[in-house]
Amino acid sequence: MLSPFGDLFVVAPDLPRSGASHALTVTTPITVDKVRESEGVAVYACSGTPTDCVKVAMSCLLPRQPDLMVSGINHGSNSSVSVIYSGTMGAALEAAMLGMPSIGFSLCDHSLDADFSASIRYGKIIVQEVLTNGMPKGITLNVNIPALPFDKIKGIRICRQNKGMWNEDFIMKPDPVTGEKQYWLTGFYHNEEAGAEGTDETALSNGYISVVPTHFDMTAYDAIDEMKRLEKLYKDEK
Repeated sequence: MLSPFGDLFVVAPDLPRSGASHALTVTTPITVDKVRESEGVAVYACSGTPTDCVKVAMSCLLPRQPDLMVSGINHGSNSSVSVIYSGTMGAALEAAMLGMPSIGFSLCDHSLDADFSASIRYGKIIVQEVLTNGMPKGITLNVNIPALPFDKIKGIRICRQNKGMWNEDFIMKPDPVTGEKQYWLTGFYHNEEAGAEGTDETALSNGYISVVPTHFDMTAYDAIDEMKRLEKLYKDEK
């Protein structure tokens, strides 16, 4: 998807890191191995998390700050609250924190034979627009592509993050050898705004690619005034 746009420098986890979020490796060293290098592309495998990949690339490997950092294309959706758990978006957010324009791409399909062709074609369109016109500093784009053929996708929608949550459940299965209890995560997504206009989930369900401008400032600004009552507690105690 990216090869037409310039030289590529790939630093990716050496194994799947689903659910890594913004995790860092802090208790063990990180290793980086060169996988291959040819004209226009260098590929490295990192033993750490997706966020580690961005940090070690910027600190130790890259000759200069890149024009764009791209994470993905992830195998599965990262819409709504899934952005919190996503290693794909953890890497994209880290790049934004370091001052780079960045995009996280995800295809809403977990199947082994998922078709990424529409993701690649629309991904090129979005990448070209960002490279041409830029984007606000500290912002990354959370792009989710519905599992549809290219000609069935209706377009692109700029959205807000849908309100919802995963209702987790765990299935207990004993280890077949030791009999030790093992718990496997499962569950379902509860959409608190089903059909609400302007959300990523609504866009995806209607056949559109959702693009959510996302940043790392998690301040709940609308709650600041209300929570100032805590300041009074301190004054009363004194």
